[in-house]
Amino acid sequence: MTAHPISETVASLMPRAKAELTELVAFQSVADPAVFPKSECEAAAAWVADALRAEEFQDVALLDTPDGTQSVYGFLPGPAGAPTVLLYAHYDVQPPLDESAWLSPPFELTERDGRWFGRGAADCKGGFIMHLLALRALKANGGIPVSVKVIAEGSEEQGTGGLEQYAHAHPELLAADTVVIGDTGNFRVGLPTVTSTLRGMTMLRVRLDTLEGNLHSGQFGGAAPDALAAMIQLLASLRAEDGTTTVDGLTTDAKWDGLQYPEEDFRKDAKVLDGVELISTGTVADRIWARPAVTVIGIDCPAVVGATPSVQASARAQISLRVPPGEDAAVATKLLTAHLEAHAPWGARVAVEQVGQGQPFRADVTSPAYTAMADAMRIAYPGQEMQSSGMGGSIPLCNTLAELYPEAEILLIGLSEPEAQIHAVNESVSPQELERLSVAEALFLRNYAASKAV
Repeated sequence: MTAHPISETVASLMPRAKAELTELVAFQSVADPAVFPKSECEAAAAWVADALRAEEFQDVALLDTPDGTQSVYGFLPGPAGAPTVLLYAHYDVQPPLDESAWLSPPFELTERDGRWFGRGAADCKGGFIMHLLALRALKANGGIPVSVKVIAEGSEEQGTGGLEQYAHAHPELLAADTVVIGDTGNFRVGLPTVTSTLRGMTMLRVRLDTLEGNLHSGQFGGAAPDALAAMIQLLASLRAEDGTTTVDGLTTDAKWDGLQYPEEDFRKDAKVLDGVELISTGTVADRIWARPAVTVIGIDCPAVVGATPSVQASARAQISLRVPPGEDAAVATKLLTAHLEAHAPWGARVAVEQVGQGQPFRADVTSPAYTAMADAMRIAYPGQEMQSSGMGGSIPLCNTLAELYPEAEILLIGLSEPEAQIHAVNESVSPQELERLSVAEALFLRNYAASKAV
C-alpha cells in the first residue's frame, strides 16, 4: 500500500521535530515564580514566537495576560474566502516533582524505549510541535488551504485564567470557524481519539487557625486544639469511607454512556500497587469522566526531619475539585467553600481562598468538523476508526471560546495518552503518536477546507 504524501512528508520532518522539541523542553517554563524564574517562561514564549515567524505567520505577538504570564499569538492568512482554524497548545508545564525519581533529567529530552522523555514532551510542548508539523506538511503538498491562527498559552497548568480574561477583553482576536485544541490524548496508543467532554476545576486554599502560636505537646497536648489534626479531620470529611467525593450538595452518581475504561487497564495505566483498591463506585469511566473528584494536592505542615514535639497553631492545604459536565464550576466552588467552613472541627477559624477555576466542557461530536477529523484519522491510523472519550482534566479556555464564538466547532486531540504519564515523573511522548496525529491534523485541515468550499 502506497503511503499518503502527507504521511511521507511528516515522516521526513520527524528529526527536525525532535530537535525542536529538545530545545523547547529545555526551558523550565513552570508558570510559578515561586518555583522557577519567570525568565524561563519568557524565554519559552520567545522561542514559540520565533518559530511562528519562521513559518511566515503575521501579527506574531507576546500577549501580556492579566495573571502576569504571556501567551503567544500568530496569524497565517489562507486563500481568499477560506475558513479560519484556531490551533491551540500551551508551553507552560507542571513542576518536575521529585527530580531524583526521573530516569533522565526532566528538562533534557531523552530517547528511551522508543519514547521521548521530558517535562512537557506530551503536555503540551509536543502539541505545539504537532501543529508545526501539520502546517509544514501542507506547505510541502500544495499549500495550507485555510487561514490559521495559533495561540500558545503560558499559564494553562496554573489555572489562573489569564488567557481567558484576555480573550474576553479582545473577543475578535481568537475568532475562528473551528478550533483544534492540541492538549488531550488518545485513549490508548494507536487508537485515534477525540475528547468529547472535559471536567472543569476549582482550586481552593484553606487555612485553619486554633492557637496564637505553637505549644509544647507535653505541656499542652491533649487539651489544646491542634490545627494540623483539625485539618486532617476536615480533609477526611471530603471523602466517604470508599473514597467517593462527599462535598455537601454536590451530585456524585452520574453515569458515562460512551467508551468504557476496563478496570484492569486503568489499574495498569495508573500504576496502582497490588492489593490496593480503587476508590469510589460505578464504572471507571463514571468516576473519572462523569463525576466530581476532590484531591488534596498539598499540605503545609512540618517536615518529619527536624520536627519538634509541638501542637501546631495553624495548618494550610490546597484542594482541587474536578467538576463534571452538567455542573457549574462556580456553584461547585461555593459548595466546597461552604463544606469546608461547616466541617472544620472544634470551632477552628477557617479562611478559604480561591486560586483557580475552569468550567467543564462538552463538544458537539455530530458537527461537520468531526466528520472531517474522522476521515483524516482513518488515513493517519490505517485500519482504525476514530473513537470519542471523556477526559478527567480541564482546559478552561474551551468554555471561553464556546461562549465567545458559539458557532465555532471545537475539537480536542493531543499526545497525552496514558503511557505519557503527564504531570508525573518521567513524562514522555510517543514519537509515533506525534507523527500520526500531525498527519491527521494536516489531513483534517485539508478535509475541512474542502467541506466548506462545497
